Amino acid sequence: MDKVHFERLLAQAQSFFELSLAYLSSAEVLIQLAIIVVAVVPAWLLSRVVEKKLEGAVRRIHGMPGLLRVIVAFLRRLQWLFMALFLGIAYIAIRVAGWPESSKLIHGAMLLAAAWLVISAVSRIIRSKTLAKLFAAFVWVLVAATLLGVSDDIRAMLESAIIPVVDISLWQIVTSLIAVGILLWVSMKLGTFLDNRIQTVEDFTPSLRVLLGKITRISLMIFAVLLGMQLLNINLTALTVLSGAIGVGIGFGLQKVVSNFISGIIILLDQSIKPGDTITLDDTFGWVRELRARFVSVITRDGREYLIPNEDFITTQVVNWSFSNKHVRLDVPFGVSYDSDPHEVIRLAKAAATAVDRVDSTYQPPVCWMTEFGDSSINFLLRFWIDDPQRGLTNIRGTVLLALWDTFKEQGINIPFPHREVIMRTPVTVQQDKGDEAE
Repeated sequence: MDKVHFERLLAQAQSFFELSLAYLSSAEVLIQLAIIVVAVVPAWLLSRVVEKKLEGAVRRIHGMPGLLRVIVAFLRRLQWLFMALFLGIAYIAIRVAGWPESSKLIHGAMLLAAAWLVISAVSRIIRSKTLAKLFAAFVWVLVAATLLGVSDDIRAMLESAIIPVVDISLWQIVTSLIAVGILLWVSMKLGTFLDNRIQTVEDFTPSLRVLLGKITRISLMIFAVLLGMQLLNINLTALTVLSGAIGVGIGFGLQKVVSNFISGIIILLDQSIKPGDTITLDDTFGWVRELRARFVSVITRDGREYLIPNEDFITTQVVNWSFSNKHVRLDVPFGVSYDSDPHEVIRLAKAAATAVDRVDSTYQPPVCWMTEFGDSSINFLLRFWIDDPQRGLTNIRGTVLLALWDTFKEQGINIPFPHREVIMRTPVTVQQDKGDEAE
């Protein structure tokens, strides 16, 4: 930091402190402070009354959530509006009375209250509460420094503070962070808008729409960072030393992130997984809701949403029930008693399966085969096709089994339970309890 600027700023701060003590001890300042304190109470009370009356009408606004947030933010901060209004009235009254020198403190307080009202309300456009608070605090400090007349000195001090390794001043770092932050916010909003438009293009496949959306967002973010640095005349070659020092560490730390990102691009290019596909991965069965840069969102039949890393879809075995088409064949085994006619059982089983709504008989008609002569029954295997596996597999099997039960019950075909025959190799003598004979 430049020693001359630092000593100058220190001298100004000392002088400002001494003048402030002398200024605050005067009667005029005490009167102005009293007026400011008095203005706080009626402003707070009036804001509570007005807020209750206007909030109900404001809540009726529909279809414009951004505007609604800003208006509600204004309502939550009406005390600052009324405080600025009351201080403005007091300022005008003092000026009219011919005491212009006795109104400087009131004038500054009025401007700061109005500035905080506007800044805090407008910052509500930012959805992140943390970023909104940081933005409001930074802009208000900037306005306060401008009103106090020390903004030029602060800028000169930051410009004189040079980081020797990269040859960049603190002022460049602060302004670049602000510029890059604004450009990133604009690029994300623009990327979201373009992504939504791409998703509506029916000529593109679902995987291509997701891929184009991701490329658009990433390209805009990279362009925003480079543009922000170029606009501030930051020499990018000065960052090579710093980037080389930390690049290896970041590379190891982001190894899994990069792996999942590249895996996601591979999935989108080969179209092995698409939004809407029904998949099975280990014990997870569900349909793909969305493809992200790091993970795939899979929703199961019980409503749970699994965020599975993209790398798992590349390195492990995945069952895609709808990869080439959505038709899936299901098997339902069953058995009937030995006194049943197998030919009639096969005919009735195929008819029962065909009558179920979700069974796609037009694609392939149901088939039934006798598989074996079991211990207690003649066993069959019923096979049928469905075209909506995302609606569940267990439920359609249960529906087909119920249809078989109803059909067999109407036709008098029995479904036996297991029989066991016990043969005693030695004679068994059954004795009756004497107590039972007495009774």
